Amino acid sequence: MKFSIVIPNYNYGRFIGKAIASALAVEWPDLEVIVVDDGSTDNSREVIESFGAKVIAIFQPNGTQRVACNTGFARSTGDAVIFLDSDDVLMPSVAREVAAVWSDRVSKVQFQMMRIDREGRPTGRVFPLYMPMPTPDLIRAWVTETSAYPTPPGSGNVYSRKFLEKIFPLDELCGPAADSACLSVAPFLGDVVTIRKPLVQYRSHGLNDSNLLTNYARFSREVARAQARWKFACKTAQDSGLSLSETSLFKSLHLLQLRVASLRVDPTLHPLVDDSRLRAMCDTVQVMWSFPIASIYRRLIIGGWALLTLAAPKPLAMRLIALRFAQR
Repeated sequence: MKFSIVIPNYNYGRFIGKAIASALAVEWPDLEVIVVDDGSTDNSREVIESFGAKVIAIFQPNGTQRVACNTGFARSTGDAVIFLDSDDVLMPSVAREVAAVWSDRVSKVQFQMMRIDREGRPTGRVFPLYMPMPTPDLIRAWVTETSAYPTPPGSGNVYSRKFLEKIFPLDELCGPAADSACLSVAPFLGDVVTIRKPLVQYRSHGLNDSNLLTNYARFSREVARAQARWKFACKTAQDSGLSLSETSLFKSLHLLQLRVASLRVDPTLHPLVDDSRLRAMCDTVQVMWSFPIASIYRRLIIGGWALLTLAAPKPLAMRLIALRFAQR
């Protein structure tokens, strides 16, 4: 079994060296590290070239993270592929842990991520919590019903090459981020196996694309991405003989929170044409009592936040949004 670690990078020269070093330190005999620099204008090239022949370095004009991942995957040869974000850090045992649960049925293996700060110091937080522990069949049921399932973002997943070959190269339908497409269809093209152990460090440094409070327009962007991701999943599942409902999108607990924020921040930018504050309130009540993934305590907390944020005056709603989405 061969592991390919593909690292797309754009202007993360201050972090990319740590990411590459962690990939090279993975404890596995058959390993390749591919770094795709997507037109960086900082010192990224200098840092990448300092590793010499230890890595396969590709430098290309700026496209998007999706284009960089397409390039990296096309160059890779591994049976298992990790798309490592250039500000994250792999743990040395990741390949051994993944190999221990691998099978021909696997589309991806997912694990927990440990948060670290800008300087690489652990914050003590681990996510996702995976409560209850998801099985492949349970994940398929969840995502079919609600369009979502507990999953980490990009670096927290290892994909089967056989699975990726069915969907790569990714096109514009998937948006600029590669992980959206991969995460959305993995449950329908194989088994998603979960390891309840942190095997990668997720760096929170304030400039993360996931930090939605740096630009409030990102809430509507994330809703649009979720809609595109689910449309891609529906199309892929249909090609495989499965039928999914587009209305499942409105049953997602995670998307519900983004919808609430998007509707309150600037409803004119909200991309779901059939959505409204009233519909979001109705969906909140339904999700609180029917959503099968989170505990009843978590559902009540999120449901209470959603209802209060939808009903509150705009200044209070904005404070509630800032409280919910602040990076700690």
